[in-house]
Amino acid sequence: MKKVNVLGTEYMIESRKKDGDPNLNNCDGYCDDSVKLCVVEDFEVSDGCKGNLNAYSNTVMRHELIHAFLSESGLSNSSDWAVNEEIVDWIALQFPKLLKAFEQADAL
Repeated sequence: MKKVNVLGTEYMIESRKKDGDPNLNNCDGYCDDSVKLCVVEDFEVSDGCKGNLNAYSNTVMRHELIHAFLSESGLSNSSDWAVNEEIVDWIALQFPKLLKAFEQADAL
């Protein structure tokens, strides 16, 4: 369990087994802004799973943290794009590349 500061609000970060958390039945992670919690499935190697589960788990965690940032910004219920899974996925997938570009440009 980790704690992350999201715009001044402390969120707990947890990894859980799918069979121990019914909220993971139809997803690989979730953000519950009502209790300030981000959960990512504790993935296990199995037939047909992703080749790099650690990288995928990190992407899922970025995705859920983006939901937390949007929520703490007051955007989660007020804007269609803020709850659009496609844009949240895009940000989560592209963030490492964005960070690298920002670092190279001394723009941080």
